[in-house]
Amino acid sequence: MPLTEIQARNSKPRERAYKMADGEGLFLFVQPNGSKLWRMKYRFAGKEKLLSFGAYPDLGIAAARDKRTAAKALLAEGKDPMKSKGEVISQEGATFFEVAKRWHENRKSALNAAHAERVWSRMERDVFPVIGEKLVNEITAPDVLAMIRKIEARGALDISRRAKQGVGQVFQFAIACGLATNDPTTHLRGALKPRPRVKHMSRLPLSELPAFIEKLHAYQEEGERRSAITRDAVLFALLTWVRTKELRFAAKSEFEDLGGKSPVWRIPAERMKMGREHLVPLSQQATHIAKSMIAAAPGEFLFPGNGPNKPLSENTMIYALYRLGYHSRQTVHGFRGLASTWANEQLVEFGMPRLCCITRDRRKIMITCNYYATRTVLGVPICEKRLRIAARTLSSVI
Repeated sequence: MPLTEIQARNSKPRERAYKMADGEGLFLFVQPNGSKLWRMKYRFAGKEKLLSFGAYPDLGIAAARDKRTAAKALLAEGKDPMKSKGEVISQEGATFFEVAKRWHENRKSALNAAHAERVWSRMERDVFPVIGEKLVNEITAPDVLAMIRKIEARGALDISRRAKQGVGQVFQFAIACGLATNDPTTHLRGALKPRPRVKHMSRLPLSELPAFIEKLHAYQEEGERRSAITRDAVLFALLTWVRTKELRFAAKSEFEDLGGKSPVWRIPAERMKMGREHLVPLSQQATHIAKSMIAAAPGEFLFPGNGPNKPLSENTMIYALYRLGYHSRQTVHGFRGLASTWANEQLVEFGMPRLCCITRDRRKIMITCNYYATRTVLGVPICEKRLRIAARTLSSVI
């Protein structure tokens, strides 16, 4: 027997979700949170599938049955309603979830697979539970802001901005498809909570660097060999300005021309934060450390851990700084900030004040060593000489 308006309106949430059948595969899915969603079960090519039509009461019984009729007509033509959903969705009945799914399918082939998965997961976790079943042409700026406020409430301010951006992209797609006439996210300027001031990694003032180096040269822990590896690793981090992970997993095979005029460390893209190969020109001191470790260290890693085929522990260098008396005053990552400060003060004549601090904030693009080292003129890196001068200059300070 078909579902009646009174039955749909009076249905109450239970401990577990349940279905209220209307007939011919169409049913109202009542969830524990009280939402009521129209679904249609059907079979295509021998497989059972499920269509989503929208939420009740935004989508009434008559409109849901119209969608069922349209879907069954597609089945009769040998088409899968799931893949031909544009022919089922009318301008009046498109939910945000339905449009978002089409938007994602339309663009994901051009995205990195991992990034595409993150974008969709964010939608599933934060967006769809709030506005997913609302009709796209009826969603207002306060609706979107209510969704954002839930994300902000857990302190995820960066995620809230990414969610707003994603919702805006869905609406731009909907407008292009004739499913909406307005993007409510454009009215939210100034409504989101501001980000707190960035707290940078602890770093020493430059005036204390000589004393730090003296203490580092005298550093001892259990076993002279282990002490030497830790000392060299910390000094290498200071000389190359790389992140801890990039240094810990440094492989001997990544170092080139150590006996020549242009020694370089080629860090593969998969270990870089920005997913792009990075070239680190090596100073004389850094080259000496690399050559010594390659000759003395067993296994594949430049700085081995407690085994020839294990990398340096993620805590080895930071604990060394603690033992040296620099807890809360200097971190390994903080060497990058220290180097950036020094470079801004000392390397202005090169026109590249942030040569090797390999960072790229989407809101603030910083000049990078990698950018210049990979730009070439007739096959010759245009700034290689300047980069090496910079590396040698810092080594002379250390």
